[in-house]
Amino acid sequence: RVAVVGRVPHAHGRQAERSQGSGTVPSPFVRMVRIVVAEKGLADRVEEIVVQTRTTDAPCYAINPSGRVPYLVTDEGVGLQESQLIIRHLDHLDGNPVFDHPGRAAGWESRRLEALARSMLDGQSVWGRELHRAADERSPTIIDHERYRSRRMAEVWEAEIDNPLMTGDLNMAQITLIATLLQEHGNPGIDWRTGHPKLEAWAAKLIERPSIAANLPPDN
Repeated sequence: RVAVVGRVPHAHGRQAERSQGSGTVPSPFVRMVRIVVAEKGLADRVEEIVVQTRTTDAPCYAINPSGRVPYLVTDEGVGLQESQLIIRHLDHLDGNPVFDHPGRAAGWESRRLEALARSMLDGQSVWGRELHRAADERSPTIIDHERYRSRRMAEVWEAEIDNPLMTGDLNMAQITLIATLLQEHGNPGIDWRTGHPKLEAWAAKLIERPSIAANLPPDN
């Protein structure tokens, strides 16, 4: 059995022989895993279950003590944490991985682009966590810091988006970036579109891909 524990838009009932998983509300990190599940045709092997996290006694802590999502339990009962590790595991299940970084110099470039996207995503996640706090518990300093980081990174990506690795076969840099850009639906303060026509056109094209179109935020 394979179980994914993470934030997903909804739970799917599965037959007993299918894998099990769980999640809460939509998370960009779970969205990346769901895109890979769709790309690899693994829907029959992964079951998603919505769970509640960020409470003191959430039942999911018995499986995943950290409470971080996504979380995957392998057929052998081993728990895997972090979207990158989970995606690598899922990608290799059929013995034909397609999301590994390429070799030699192209591999370093691929990793560089994924890290750029991950930096933007991590900053937006910090921002989002602040917004989920009670208004009198939020840090204006942190929110401003992440707002300006997001704007700087949008400028970077407007310049980087023509990179062949961002326009070729779907890869981890592309998946990470589109998950990042889709965060605008949960945080109206995020604005990566203004002044970035190339980035906007890139995103508009990529979200037409079936695996991504099926995993857009609820308000799409």
